[in-house]
Amino acid sequence: MRTPSFTYGSHLSGGMRFVVNAAIAVGSVLLCLLLLPTRFPGMELLGVAPNWLLIWVVAWSIKRKPVQGALAGVVLGLLLDAMTSAEPTHAISLGVVGCLTATLQKQKYVQEDFISVALIVFGMSMLADTIRALQFSALGDRALSEIWASHQPLALACAILSSLWAPVIYFPLNRLWEQMQAFDRS
Repeated sequence: MRTPSFTYGSHLSGGMRFVVNAAIAVGSVLLCLLLLPTRFPGMELLGVAPNWLLIWVVAWSIKRKPVQGALAGVVLGLLLDAMTSAEPTHAISLGVVGCLTATLQKQKYVQEDFISVALIVFGMSMLADTIRALQFSALGDRALSEIWASHQPLALACAILSSLWAPVIYFPLNRLWEQMQAFDRS
């Protein structure tokens, strides 16, 4: 005999689950956008804070198709560009991060635990910052040696902080998305 238990989303219809799922995605993106300019004590390294939107793009893309990951990255990159300068754009780097994260064959090589998610975020953060450094280089308004000298410590600091904070964003969102997908299948 089964005992009745309440599970997130179990009582919702298909349309309502879609609305709840969209609200979770939009709400979590807004939370990450609000966290970007916020500097909590002890959360900075060399004046750099975690890249919350990159963490969100990785969390979104891990179990989705490359097109979905790239689209999420481009949209969040454009939102970030709206908050900051559009030159160079964040849309390119976050789009690449979303696409590459989605193409990882996680079922074969990467287990979803704290370490693997942190490693993915670390690598993708380094890649995103390198893409942005290449964009700065292409603009040509600063010396190449100056760009690359400042790029290395800042990219490393951002990658370390982002990878340390990645599980805080990834695991709650992943759990909610898994539950919503389980209800869609049933």
